[in-house]
Amino acid sequence: MKILVTGGAGFIGSAVVRHIIENTKESVVNVDKLTYAGNLESITTISDNERYSFVQADICDAQAMADLFSKYQPMAVMHLAAESHVDRSIDGPSDFIQTNIIGTFTLLEAARKFWSGLANDKKVAFRFHHISTDEVYGDLDGTDDLFTEETSYEPSSPYSASKASSDHLVRAWHRTYGFPVIVTNCSNNYGPYHFPEKLIPHVILNALDRKPLPIYGDGSQIRDWLYVEDHARALYKVVTEGIVGETYNIGGHNEKKNIEVVETLCAILDELKPIAGNSAFVSSDISSYKELITFVKDRPGHDVRYAIDASKIERELGWVPIETFETGIRKTVQWYLRNENWWQRVLTGDYQLERIGDK
Repeated sequence: MKILVTGGAGFIGSAVVRHIIENTKESVVNVDKLTYAGNLESITTISDNERYSFVQADICDAQAMADLFSKYQPMAVMHLAAESHVDRSIDGPSDFIQTNIIGTFTLLEAARKFWSGLANDKKVAFRFHHISTDEVYGDLDGTDDLFTEETSYEPSSPYSASKASSDHLVRAWHRTYGFPVIVTNCSNNYGPYHFPEKLIPHVILNALDRKPLPIYGDGSQIRDWLYVEDHARALYKVVTEGIVGETYNIGGHNEKKNIEVVETLCAILDELKPIAGNSAFVSSDISSYKELITFVKDRPGHDVRYAIDASKIERELGWVPIETFETGIRKTVQWYLRNENWWQRVLTGDYQLERIGDK
């Protein structure tokens, strides 16, 4: 089967592409606009594989999307292309409306027109898998409630509102046209190749460079953390085994306060990269990375708690995460310590200089 993956040069998308090429016999067409967070260096391990193709294109470009379906004839779409950073959505929401809403609509229409022309057996086999976020649900009261697939939508930010809108579009295309869609909503991802603007890589890299480790408010916000490679396995299982019209929540079973996450990162760095051996701390007056923690003004509309009930995907598809937070976060820190060339090129922007016209 040939799978079209949108946003396959991004953090989660690249993990999906690597997983499919390395662990299955499927072919992948990776479609990515290559904005600031798209990085072809995240998929160099599989980029020469004969089952892999890359196309630089914008999902908002209707003709480009139509041409893709015509040329590659995919039997599944895994739609991950999205603007995804909450802070950026607060500062500049227009890109989020354009990519997450208009882009999803444009891709849906291109896929639906392609699907409509397929022979009946291929029509039945076709899947459009829309990958979304738990942030569409808003936040939870107390410490016991969980997001289920039936939780009402109450998005809090321009980002989550744009993703909620795209979810509604996908489900409407299923009900109105009979278009074969599946939706997944995931908790916070972390792991290798994560763009440094997000909390975990931002803290790791700031700590290594003796910069403040900013925490919004008092750091009591709770998130459910999902190791990205676990998520990639879940997404492949959904697109190949999931039921059309269904929604599956994907979570890591790892609820942590933001302050706990940062303190854990500091403790691992204290062990693996002690300040005494870090050249950024010449004549240092501190003994632990925890001393760099700085509390800053909370962001507008900041959700307090997210937590996923992932029992449906476990019950119906047999997926459970392999990594605990403790194993996954250690692997993540180790990866950043071993792959300085990757994140240094991201921080300087050098990776962008080689991406246009590479394939």
